[in-house]
Amino acid sequence: MIRDSIKAAQIAAMKSGDKPRLAAVRLILAKLKDRDIELRTATTKPDDDAMVIEVLQKMVKQRRESIQLFEEGGRPERAEEEKAELVVIEEFLPQQLSETDTKAAIESIKAETGASGMKDMGKVMAELKARHGTQLDMGKASGWVKEALS
Repeated sequence: MIRDSIKAAQIAAMKSGDKPRLAAVRLILAKLKDRDIELRTATTKPDDDAMVIEVLQKMVKQRRESIQLFEEGGRPERAEEEKAELVVIEEFLPQQLSETDTKAAIESIKAETGASGMKDMGKVMAELKARHGTQLDMGKASGWVKEALS
């Protein structure tokens, strides 16, 4: 389980005295705890790994946006801190599909569903997320789906 590897990374970071890494891992664990608390009242609970991946993907997206804003705002030192956190967070995500593999998956889904234009984008995106949601940055994939359907 991904959660176990995150906890093991926390222990390793504590033993090695790597404070920036430890801070990032603790941040991940705090977000997971928040999500666990949210799900206490939920009627259906997602698979633990799926939930962890969802939280990590959200954190990655937030870090990328922060990096861009800090760089535009002339705060390179804060952008570097965010980049360091991003590297740690991405370690725990499953291997992401390459651009080539993603485009191939989009083409196969497009052929299977008979998608021909932009009106079918939702159908293609839903199927893509169902099959490869944990291995994709859906923001980038969205652009590639638009490109394939136009």
